[in-house]
Amino acid sequence: MTGPNLVRLAWRNLWRNTRRTLLTLVAISFGLLMAVLFTALQDRSFSDMIDLAARLHGGHVVVQHPEYLDSPTLDRSVQDAPAKLAAIRALPGVQAAVPRITGNVMVASARGSYGALFIAYDPALESPTTLSFLEGVQGDMLDSADGDGVVLGTRLAKNLGVGIGDKVVYTATDSTGEIVSGLARLRATVGTGAPSLDGALVLLPIESVRRVLGYTPGEVTRIAVFIDDSRNSPRVRDAVNATLTDGAVALTWDEVQPELNGFIAMKVGGARFMELVILILVSASIFNTLFVSVMERTREFGIMLAIGWTPRQVSGLIVLESVWLAISGIVLGAALTTPLYLYLKSHPIDVSAQFAADGAPMEIAGVGIAPVLQVGIFPESVVVIVCAIVLATLLSGLYPAWRAGRTVPVESIRLV
Repeated sequence: MTGPNLVRLAWRNLWRNTRRTLLTLVAISFGLLMAVLFTALQDRSFSDMIDLAARLHGGHVVVQHPEYLDSPTLDRSVQDAPAKLAAIRALPGVQAAVPRITGNVMVASARGSYGALFIAYDPALESPTTLSFLEGVQGDMLDSADGDGVVLGTRLAKNLGVGIGDKVVYTATDSTGEIVSGLARLRATVGTGAPSLDGALVLLPIESVRRVLGYTPGEVTRIAVFIDDSRNSPRVRDAVNATLTDGAVALTWDEVQPELNGFIAMKVGGARFMELVILILVSASIFNTLFVSVMERTREFGIMLAIGWTPRQVSGLIVLESVWLAISGIVLGAALTTPLYLYLKSHPIDVSAQFAADGAPMEIAGVGIAPVLQVGIFPESVVVIVCAIVLATLLSGLYPAWRAGRTVPVESIRLV
C-alpha cells in the first residue's frame, strides 16, 4: 500500500473505536493544557522577578571590581565610568547603563541609628525602568546628583523617627579606611514590597556621596546594565567584558544574586518534575489505546500479512496512528488552551488575600513577590512542550507497532 493510502487508513483506524480515541485525545489535550499553564505562570513570574531584581539592585549585567562580590567595600571601585558607559551603551541589546555607588552605611537621627545599604545614583540618568525605587514614593525624589537630599525606606524612616524635612546623618568608611560622614535632609520615603529593603534602604545623590567618600570624578562601585530580555544576560556579559581593559569585570544577575538564582532553579526543577509526571500519565494513556487496539486486531494483521503486506508496513501503520493521535491531541489541546491562556493573560489572578497568612508581603533574596499571578510563555517553551508530546506519543506507539509487525499470519488467522 502506498504512503498516502497508508496515512488515510491509519486515520480511519483511529475512529473504529471512537470512545477510546476521544478519551486518549482528551488526555493529550489535558496534558498540553496543564503543561502550557504551568510553564506560562513560571516563565512570566520568574522573568518579572528577575527584571525587578535588576531594577532593585545592579541590573541584568553588573560591572564592578573583580573582588567586590566577595568583599563589597568602598575601596574596590571602578575607574573612568563615563568611558565605560559610552562603550557599553553602544553594544547591541543594551537598553540602558547607569553609574552607581553602593555600600554599607550607618544612618542616624536624634532617635537612634541603624545599619543600612545605600545606593547613590544620578537622578538625571535614572528612571523607573532602571531603578524601581522611583515608583511608590511618598514625597519628592532627588532631583540633583549634587544635592543634600536623602530618601529612606519606609520602615527605616519609621525606626529613625524622622519625617520629611528632618536631618539625617550617614556615616561610612571611605576607600582609605577613614570614617566619614555626610548630612542630608529627608526628601521622601519609598516602599519596595520587600520588608528587609524597606528597613535598610538609603538613596543618595551620587556626586554628594562621591565628594564625601573622596572618590575621583568618574569613580563608582558598579555600572548597572539593563537589557530587554534577561535570558540574553550571558551574551551581553561577554560583550561587555570584551570592552573592559582595566581589571573591571562584568557579571550576570545570577552570579551577583545566587540566592535568587537558587530559588528560581528550585522552582523550575519542581515544575519540570510535575510536567514529567503529566507526560508519563499521558504516555500511559496513549500506550494503552494503541496496545489494546493492536491486541484486538491480531487476526486482521495476520490477514494483511497473508495477502502481501510486509511487517514494516504493518508496523508503520501503527506508528502513523500514533502520529495522528499526537497531531489531533495537539490541535484539540491548542483549541482548549488558547482561550483560557488569553483570558488569564488579560485577567491576572489576584492572590493577595491568601499570599501570606499574616498579611505581610513575601520576598526572596530581597525581592518582593507580586501577589498577582500573570501568564506569559516563551516561544521556545511552546516548542519544547509540543515536541515532548509528539515524542511521547511516538515512543508509546513503538512497542505496539513492533508487536503488530511480528504477527504470525497462520496463527493469528486461526484466532476466533
